Amino acid sequence: MSHPRRDSHTCLVESDTCHPRDPIPREPTNFPRFPISPPPLSVDPLSDSTASFEYASSSDITDPNTPATDPQLDESDDIFQGDKRFEDPPIATPTRRASTVLISQSPEDVRRLLLGPGEAETKLIEKVCCGGGCCFLDSVAEDPSTDRSRLVVIPDNEAFRSLHLRLGSLNLDSELTKIAELPPEHVSFRPLPTDIPPTESTVNRHPPKFVTPHYPYEVYSAKVHHARQLTRPGAEKRTYHFDLDVTDYPVESGNVDFVVGGAVGVCVPNSEELVNDIFNLLSVPNYVRDKQVILQTKTGRWPTIWGADTPRELVTTRRELLTWCSDVQSYAPTKGLLRLLAEYAEASNEKKILLYLVSAQGQAAFCDLRTGPHITIAQLLNAFPSSHPPLSHLLSVLSTLMPRFYSLSQDPQISRTREGGRDRRLIEIAVTVHETPNWRGGPRTGVGSGFLERVAQRVVDAEKRGVDPHGLDLRVPMFRGLMANPLAREFVTDGPMLLIGAGVGVAPFRGFVQRRLRSANCVNKVWVLQGVRDSLLDELYSGEWGVEEEKVKKVVQSRRGESRYVQEEVRHQADLVWYIINSLDGRVFVCGSSKGMGESVERALVDVAIDKGGLNLEEAEAFWKGKKEGGQYIAVS
Repeated sequence: MSHPRRDSHTCLVESDTCHPRDPIPREPTNFPRFPISPPPLSVDPLSDSTASFEYASSSDITDPNTPATDPQLDESDDIFQGDKRFEDPPIATPTRRASTVLISQSPEDVRRLLLGPGEAETKLIEKVCCGGGCCFLDSVAEDPSTDRSRLVVIPDNEAFRSLHLRLGSLNLDSELTKIAELPPEHVSFRPLPTDIPPTESTVNRHPPKFVTPHYPYEVYSAKVHHARQLTRPGAEKRTYHFDLDVTDYPVESGNVDFVVGGAVGVCVPNSEELVNDIFNLLSVPNYVRDKQVILQTKTGRWPTIWGADTPRELVTTRRELLTWCSDVQSYAPTKGLLRLLAEYAEASNEKKILLYLVSAQGQAAFCDLRTGPHITIAQLLNAFPSSHPPLSHLLSVLSTLMPRFYSLSQDPQISRTREGGRDRRLIEIAVTVHETPNWRGGPRTGVGSGFLERVAQRVVDAEKRGVDPHGLDLRVPMFRGLMANPLAREFVTDGPMLLIGAGVGVAPFRGFVQRRLRSANCVNKVWVLQGVRDSLLDELYSGEWGVEEEKVKKVVQSRRGESRYVQEEVRHQADLVWYIINSLDGRVFVCGSSKGMGESVERALVDVAIDKGGLNLEEAEAFWKGKKEGGQYIAVS
């Protein structure tokens, strides 16, 4: 973990280009220029669509994005003292930072830089390569005699334009090499035999029985007792609270139960609108979408998520598979998927573009496609409308739709309600909706958060109309999982605890507080530091902690009042942090809504150890590492 503080201070060394009273380095001017390697670097006319990079000067080496200098290039100056091919440049008048030097403008430049004659193409590539293979792409050769009428016609639709592909001088006659192989088709359908009676489909309410992520137990259909929005209008993110009825949850082996800090898995479906859109784009007839068939697979665990890696044969429908078993929006497109679309593309221009993306010449464009905004299957099918791959072949290359996990936001041992003269057991979860722009201009939500928001909105809309939402019989397919996650495993009833969270990451701490304060005394105190943007808009569970919140909870606002982030409050509460972590059975829990929040809090904790413990940087980092290994410092995201 990098940290801005250092143990000692080193004075600047006086030189021709740097002086203690003028610490900004100047461009060195007292040595001749020389090329990296003969011949001189070429300029690729298509360099704007290929991968290029710069080596930064020594003044920028602290930038984490700066590639490390290849050791082979660090030759001593005296080797080139006799080289007189270059004249010294004029001395720059203004004082400025040493600039970077461009040494690569094409794939061939990269090869000359990294590889000597006869060198293997993997030598030292990890020092400067992103891992996507962009450095070793082959450029599309531009032939001046090429008929301009043979240039690839760009598909005229918004979906294609949203991909932001850079095709350079690609034409229908461009030679493409190292094209990815067509992925095998390991999924097939056959008619349901007449001696097998059809079963009733639950595709709109519950996943098929063969979806068993909590094997050997089936997915439980939890009734939504209530749902509401926790954040207020104007908040940057929407967070919803759910009360799920688990009164009749089946007993499992080992007497496993819902515990404080535990989590539940939710099997989430693709939306009906999205599934129908894909069916229409693939030209799947309406009458076969819900018709039961025999599914046969040749390899893998799909569509059952877990279990033995053996072929499957089961009864299902095409709609069930596309709704509950295949992820059509969470993963970046693969070369296998693009190669499949190319195989079945009827328009020559679309086929050429797709083959280009899976060739050596289109490697840079493929990397841009994978690292850009989220791209869905429906978006690709709209972008290349002449491609209609068989559904069975498409299902063979799609990723499995996996369950989403959500932490319990209460003590499951104390949450009860009365309904019909009977005690009902409830569990509570909080879900934040993450949105990004989609290619149509509207918002795109995650698969899990989008599904749960649709459920919550039906409850909210019913209450606005004066309708009892219990009559809607809304369900959430879930299973008891991750009861031994770090939050639950390290929770103890003794010793002080500091709970640090931001966003929806604070939700599981509510259960911690409820459990601990049932037997609170002067030894086992609990404190909460909650980071929010604006407490008037997005503070979660305000007034719902079951205690006088001002005694145990400190809300830190980054957009209102003192404008302080939660990691800054950690430094401000250094005495409390140091007391808790050094107490018998003291615990510090960190649960953030993003990876960056956890890293920032950890740097703040290191600062606390430096200031309060008199440790240097390495000792402070080792201190918290030891506390993490000992179960006293628990950080999850």
